[in-house]
Amino acid sequence: MDQIVFQNASLQDLPGVSRQVLEMFPDDRIFAFLGNLGAGKTTLIKAFCESLEVSDEVTSPSFAIVNEYRCKTGELIYHFDFYRIKKLEEVLDIGYEEYLYSGWYCFLEWADKMEALLPGSCIFISVVKNDSDDGRKILARKKTTD
Repeated sequence: MDQIVFQNASLQDLPGVSRQVLEMFPDDRIFAFLGNLGAGKTTLIKAFCESLEVSDEVTSPSFAIVNEYRCKTGELIYHFDFYRIKKLEEVLDIGYEEYLYSGWYCFLEWADKMEALLPGSCIFISVVKNDSDDGRKILARKKTTD
């Protein structure tokens, strides 16, 4: 199976969602988050970091573009927010390759703004907020290209 869908995930479900996604894709390190403003991308990334036992405070890197966290095991996690990116050259200027090819976890918010630069294998996670309640439809799927 190359995808998993959570139809109506509540905030309380997000830790379990993140654990299931990490278990389903144990060898992947690049997770590209897609969704509208306010859909819950940052909140879901916080759940991923909690599942990976990050001891740092996880916040949106809106202005810094990238935050670095450390797990209890010493592993690094890079959390990007590309919302303010206007051109691919801006992504190149921050040295994105150093991060994405480091072997550490990379969580990318607004990844659609730099999708052309993503490696051939990554996990796309779409987050869509329900209109009727606080639930979200979350779809995690593996993207592979040769």
